[in-house]
Amino acid sequence: MRSHTFLLIVACFCSPYIYSEELPLKGIQLPAGFSITTFAQQVPNARSMAWNGKDTLYVGTRSEGNVYALIDKNGDYQAEQMYIIASDLNMPNGLVYHQGDLYVAEMHRIIKFENIDSKISNPPKAKLVYNELPTEAHHGWRYLNLGPDNKLYISIGAPYNICDEDDYAKIARLNLDGSGFEVVAHGVRNSVGFTWHPVTKQLWFTDNGRDMMGDDMPPDELNRVTNTGQHFGYPYCHGKSVLDPEFGDGKSCSDYSSPVQNLGAHVASLGVHSYSGSMFPEAYNGQVFIAEHGSWNRSKKSGYRISLVKLKDNRAIAYESFATGWLQGQSAWGRPTDIKALPDGSLLISDDRAGVIYRISYKK
Repeated sequence: MRSHTFLLIVACFCSPYIYSEELPLKGIQLPAGFSITTFAQQVPNARSMAWNGKDTLYVGTRSEGNVYALIDKNGDYQAEQMYIIASDLNMPNGLVYHQGDLYVAEMHRIIKFENIDSKISNPPKAKLVYNELPTEAHHGWRYLNLGPDNKLYISIGAPYNICDEDDYAKIARLNLDGSGFEVVAHGVRNSVGFTWHPVTKQLWFTDNGRDMMGDDMPPDELNRVTNTGQHFGYPYCHGKSVLDPEFGDGKSCSDYSSPVQNLGAHVASLGVHSYSGSMFPEAYNGQVFIAEHGSWNRSKKSGYRISLVKLKDNRAIAYESFATGWLQGQSAWGRPTDIKALPDGSLLISDDRAGVIYRISYKK
């Protein structure tokens, strides 16, 4: 386990990035009119992202223990500088930027760096927000996001592949000062992505299905919270109708909230974004983009793409590929991880295998 002490090593790569032509971006297939470029390269283990609204993208990591700041001062959608604003953190996967402060979710706690934009080259000491999160490393990388209620939402994954343990497998929320902790959703095995519908303001989240039930079972899930405290089935029921062979005896899937959409088995659905920008065609407004990180133990790999769930009247009507090409045959050179929108309506995609931040844009 990583040390819980802070080692604020600051590194500035002040020369422009070398945007390598070696990345096989020409192999990424997108719908007509869309294109993909690199916002930044050489960002090891790039995971969750937070945009400051102006010129800086903050990037968390899972295995590196670093939090990065990528700066695009001239607005050309290519970062010119990278700073490491914190090092040796305990899986700082989740990030939220709010009113000048950067909130970071480590495995065991939430911290924040105040007024971070003006102090990137000399980061302030982190302040503790909340320190009562579980410390089991399995599914211990936290996803963090800010809801329309101005509260921090955080994932607390199950500590094993399949288990029935109190205080785990849920999504919780708390106030920005760390008070008011409450559970929003139960029965959530391992969510690493939430979003809010731009019209209904309902919470949507991805959930990773359990392992060791074969290549095609159970599905990952896209879920919607309609009432605080709903139970989404884990560990008793998976997807819409799959009872667990170990914990499903005597249970009924009808007793739990059903997914909006079953996703592919073992695709590792992570980042999710409900589109509300002005760049993409009107047909994409309110539709759900998902970063499928890719399977780790399936005999034939699945995922490694950006998928799209199409909605009508708040119901899923289609589940399809939007961006593919990171997986070539059975070899994957990249793994999409998180999705964040820029003010112009383009989407940023992090890739923790290639260490890249991509930008997907549209032009007629």
